[in-house]
Amino acid sequence: MEPSARARFNAAYDDARYRRYVADLEGTLGCEVPFRLAETPVFFPPGLHERCVAASDAIVAQLSDATRIARMRAAVPARWNVPNETPLPTFAVVDFAIVREADGSLGPRLVELQGFPSLLGFETLQRDAWERELQTTEGLTGEWSSWFGGLDRDSLLDLARRTIVGEHDPADVVLLDLDPRSQKTYPDFAATEMLFGVEPVCPTMLTKRGRKLYRRDASGRERAIERIYYRLVIDEIERKNVTLPFDLRDELDVEWSPHPNWFFIWSKYSLPFLDHPAVPKTRLLSDVDSVPDHLSERYVLKPLFSFAGGGVNVRPSAADVAAMPANARDAWCLQEKIAYEPALAAADGGGVKVEIRMMYLRPDDEPKLVAATNLCRLARGELLGVDFNKNMTWVGSSIGIWRP
Repeated sequence: MEPSARARFNAAYDDARYRRYVADLEGTLGCEVPFRLAETPVFFPPGLHERCVAASDAIVAQLSDATRIARMRAAVPARWNVPNETPLPTFAVVDFAIVREADGSLGPRLVELQGFPSLLGFETLQRDAWERELQTTEGLTGEWSSWFGGLDRDSLLDLARRTIVGEHDPADVVLLDLDPRSQKTYPDFAATEMLFGVEPVCPTMLTKRGRKLYRRDASGRERAIERIYYRLVIDEIERKNVTLPFDLRDELDVEWSPHPNWFFIWSKYSLPFLDHPAVPKTRLLSDVDSVPDHLSERYVLKPLFSFAGGGVNVRPSAADVAAMPANARDAWCLQEKIAYEPALAAADGGGVKVEIRMMYLRPDDEPKLVAATNLCRLARGELLGVDFNKNMTWVGSSIGIWRP
């Protein structure tokens, strides 16, 4: 990564700096962060974040093609097919591994994608906390950006507010997720309420009358819900056998941001439909007639709808493929392995792998999604998820920054 800033940061690093940064961020949020925060931001070298934007813009453009969307719509299960689908999602994320290209430069390689929000509010405050901390180090003072396309903090927040709240009073908008305070993503929910005035609400607390949904605010007043910032993960509803007070398939007088169907339409299910140098070869398991050569060395076996590396088999065997039931094979894919480059030099001298999540937003009145901001995940283990990086340092949640 960017060598000058990295050298200055590492030379000045000590555990007191890390504790100070964590305390600052958690103090701003008003809650503890239940996932691991990495010891460093990711200093992107000139050209790398632009290369990531160019690749993700091309991928999002392919995903937005009407013919492809018609084919990808097959991913939506009938029991979760919500009416009044929007032409495009209002949120999307594109995850890239940072790899070493053939010419020796660093570049992006697609890991997965989703037509779904990510930790937008949290990352805004994480950038703020790192910028404050960097003011204590010579050569790292001044402004740091984590935004794309010429956005700054104010214009990013305006774009996000239009995407989340639309034209409504924030009190008539809810962030919807199961038991929000129990979620690992709660720090983002707290940041969303702080930045945009939108409260996190559990769907089990809603009431449906006719075509309207209602909730009670902190004063006990019943309010009609005009817009939902949708954060529900269907897998969690099914796994916990949660009964909702309404059916998502109901005709409701409510706006969705994003519409729930995009969680399925733009997903790992979409990968075989993409054609770009940054996209590794991917096939739905249902389309695999014969096991590829060198399967365990060259491919990973992934479920289409999971989070944090859940269910990923990094060394699949022919027996694993054969054992997959026929009626489940369309929910799995084989993807060529990606060789993450340990490009970030930790203060202890070791190399750290980097994954960057490109966050896209689209207010209702905009025709296409735009790259807005990012988050990064750092790893030393075999995969990026927390379970694969236990008892390690310089891993976990971070953010990519550069000079504006």
